[in-house]
Amino acid sequence: MKSRDLPGRGSQLNVLGGPLLTCSDQPVTGFFRDGCCNTSEDDFGSHTVCVVLTEEFLAYSKGAGNDLSTPRPEFDFPGLKAGQRWCLCAARWVEAWRLGKAPKVSLNSTNQAALEIVPLDLLKQHAIDLH
Repeated sequence: MKSRDLPGRGSQLNVLGGPLLTCSDQPVTGFFRDGCCNTSEDDFGSHTVCVVLTEEFLAYSKGAGNDLSTPRPEFDFPGLKAGQRWCLCAARWVEAWRLGKAPKVSLNSTNQAALEIVPLDLLKQHAIDLH
């Protein structure tokens, strides 16, 4: 995976202080649909947490009114499946965590801005890339 430096957005960092790595190109994720969990003041949902989706989380999200699994061709949205990676809203991740349904997190691909909403130690407890 590589870091993305977007024009006008600068080089954003991950929660560990390193370069923000790509979350997913297949499907393309991110507020800017650039594959990374880049953010800006326009990203009111803070799509900053890179997760590995699970069936449990997708069912929970659908029940909470955010259906991520159904394809929406009119929005060029393929629908998501368990095992895929996705830039999730930080507050939605916390909400799922409180209910025991939070998906695993890629710290290297989670934007430092997520720390405004989610404590680092909590993200570390769910990390797939901490050795």
